[in-house]
Amino acid sequence: MKNQYFGDINDYKKYSLLRYLSGNGQIETVVCWVLTEDDDRTDGRRTRYLEQSETWQKYDPIVFEHLREHVLKKGLRDVSTIEQSDILHNCRFYKEHIHDDTDLRDKFFDKFFKFAQGADLVFFDPDNGLEVKSVPRGKKKSSKYVYWSEVEASYKLGHSLLLYQHFPRKPREPFIRSLIHRFKALDGIRSVFSYCTSHVAFLLIPQPHHENMFSENTTRVLQNWGDVIRVRRHSIVQTHAPV
Repeated sequence: MKNQYFGDINDYKKYSLLRYLSGNGQIETVVCWVLTEDDDRTDGRRTRYLEQSETWQKYDPIVFEHLREHVLKKGLRDVSTIEQSDILHNCRFYKEHIHDDTDLRDKFFDKFFKFAQGADLVFFDPDNGLEVKSVPRGKKKSSKYVYWSEVEASYKLGHSLLLYQHFPRKPREPFIRSLIHRFKALDGIRSVFSYCTSHVAFLLIPQPHHENMFSENTTRVLQNWGDVIRVRRHSIVQTHAPV
């Protein structure tokens, strides 16, 4: 996440999704921004939707009006805007900056896992999404990704996980299937929810005891967002080696 992205169309859907999935504070949520420094790229400029209230406000009026007030009217592009609001109830925010260096990254996650103790849901919000083979952990631009070892560690600590994932330039269905397939390695996992939008996807990896709750809360996502956010539940079939 970069502050320059704050309030763009993906952010609108992200905060709304967090509100609905958490039952508006029914469970304790921790947001790990995976925050990186702003740059001179044009990413994050998709804010014209805030000028189109008749089209966009209806999906989540509370989030829409907050972003419209702070981004469109006040010109504020900073995640602290959502942290200091009452948009996400029962939610804590981890705002440390992440770096490419492996040692610094290890310290980042050591502190984060302590910070997130007791949370039901952890949301990871990296610039790009899950790791790619071309960018090993610790190499240049690795700060834009969350790595499998970090996802696995958080899941083992008992958190359900929501992951931000930017769509690469490849067919989307096979791409999502490849990610779902990898999640099979998580111990005890039974299903994964995907929430796909025009540009990004959000992947929910529930702890088994959270599945029914997230299934119910996902109904609200469908009711409010309809076809704008495409929702699917993927059953995970665990494979075990023969004894």
